[in-house]
Amino acid sequence: MEAVNCCLPVTEDVVWVRVEEAAESGRVRRLATNLAERLAFPPTRAAEVGLAVTEIGTNLHRHAVEGQVVLRSVRGADRAVIEVLALDRGPGIVDLDLALADGQSTTGTLGVGLGAVRRLADDFAITSRRDRGTILSARFRPERRDADDDVSASGLTRPLGGEEVCGDAYAVRTAPDRLTLMMCDGSGHGPLAATAAREAVRVFCAEPASAPEEMVARLHAALRGTRGGAVAVADLDLVRRTVRFAGLGNIAASVLADGRKRGMVSVPGVAGYQARTIRAFDHELPPGARVVLHSDGLTERWTFDPELVTLPPLLAAASLLRDAGVRRDDASVLVASS
Repeated sequence: MEAVNCCLPVTEDVVWVRVEEAAESGRVRRLATNLAERLAFPPTRAAEVGLAVTEIGTNLHRHAVEGQVVLRSVRGADRAVIEVLALDRGPGIVDLDLALADGQSTTGTLGVGLGAVRRLADDFAITSRRDRGTILSARFRPERRDADDDVSASGLTRPLGGEEVCGDAYAVRTAPDRLTLMMCDGSGHGPLAATAAREAVRVFCAEPASAPEEMVARLHAALRGTRGGAVAVADLDLVRRTVRFAGLGNIAASVLADGRKRGMVSVPGVAGYQARTIRAFDHELPPGARVVLHSDGLTERWTFDPELVTLPPLLAAASLLRDAGVRRDDASVLVASS
């Protein structure tokens, strides 16, 4: 399912691969190389992407527990890049500096490939905690150059096991001193749920900017004739330091700040079918706060973790999905910095 950033690149989670057998490393490499070719990467750069992904997959197989690789395409107006995300529940890396040195391998880490992956990638980020696991992201542009992306919000979607498409989707609109987030969890799963979620993204991006409760009402009207779903919109005012939130259905939303997780309230209903009332609520947005939206593919029982306000948004989203995700449903999570 596409995760759309209005005015920023469009991100698509192309495939999730669980790396438990040695053969999966080769599969991940082939998928990554094919993606690079589809995005018109030069052959040399496509080979570098394949090498980096091979290192990631091989070391997940050798050292990690429940290792997974996510391949993502990030398409802008004039270029497309590849983003690789790896996450596991393994023993973690005791000494990241040592592990990132080329040629180093320590039992219980991702191993010798980390230094090579960081060197080949244009952007690289990693977090690892003992007995909890490791998460890394690596971004590859067609032509090598220094990082130039300021990513203030990032998310992740994962389909229900056995499904090829995710019925959840999110989008982000940007304006000076403002971020507006939208998430839709299409009812059920599979192609019909994905169709509803895509329609919510289309309308959110096409309609003029409006208050969250007005946008939710528009989404409710737009989803008539589809399977419908849960929708939510959060508007972050970075000057007034407030977030206005409106939700219809079971999209969970929280503000993370001052060592606490503060929930934001959605009202009962199903967009496209039933909405007795649509209300918005205002919340404080302290400096440095994070705003998190997620579908019911994640349990709401997760608690505040200081890393969630310091990690890059994508790694924070991946951490939440790994630790709070449930396997019986589509899942999506969106994290925004403020």
